[in-house]
Amino acid sequence: MKAKITLILIPALAGLLLAQGPPPPDARHGFGGGGGFGGPEARLLGAGPGARSVVTGAPYSAVEVIQRQQALPNGNSISTKNQSNVYRDSQGRMRTEESVTRPSASGETTRTMVAIFDPVAGNRYSLDSSTMVAHQSGLPQANDRPGQRPDSRPARPNVTQTSLGTAVVNGVSATGTQITETIPAGAIGNSQPIQIVRTTWVSTELKIPVQIKTTDPRFGTTDMELTNITQAEPSASLFVVPAGYTIQAGGGRGPGGPRGAGRRGPGPQ
Repeated sequence: MKAKITLILIPALAGLLLAQGPPPPDARHGFGGGGGFGGPEARLLGAGPGARSVVTGAPYSAVEVIQRQQALPNGNSISTKNQSNVYRDSQGRMRTEESVTRPSASGETTRTMVAIFDPVAGNRYSLDSSTMVAHQSGLPQANDRPGQRPDSRPARPNVTQTSLGTAVVNGVSATGTQITETIPAGAIGNSQPIQIVRTTWVSTELKIPVQIKTTDPRFGTTDMELTNITQAEPSASLFVVPAGYTIQAGGGRGPGGPRGAGRRGPGPQ
């Protein structure tokens, strides 16, 4: 089944839902402290040059794992791992179930965050199982999309891009690109050049990254893997607010209504 790109447009939001470490000393340099991954709403969009539209006609479900490793100067290290179940239907609607594991004094703790992104209705829902509330906000409109305004930033001369061709990655056909940026000595107070390498493999059919590896001496390494990919229509019940939840509108752009307005979820019993 070939993917079709619709005319519904939304921006790719920078960063994941969780903190990804300190920002780079100069935001003009490098891909960002956490590897430059988009948040859940960014997964709605097709990957690749100029791909800013919601992908339809290419349903799938998968497990996304993001691991970060950072070595500290004293020999210590920081390691984090986020895992998400990701679903997309033929209409381009998405659901993410993100399990976040963080170390603590009493051992590792894990919590799950569930979000539904519905570009058809123009809404996003964040489900809070502790209160049985679905927080609704509007997805940004097309004219809010980054890239609609002219980009006045000068081209970065120290960035090179290399095509890696086509390969089977995590069970699907994908095209690879490697981007290398060199921050010259002295550009951000660095005594020697800093080289940042980002390798991305994008599924040719699903139009989404299935593997992203970033190495940045300032922040360590980040590895995103999309695994257990099933190219089939997920259950329609995954993309509606479950029964028993109260929908609380407000707090976002676009449709949503006044903050605090509530109604019961339409989901199945």
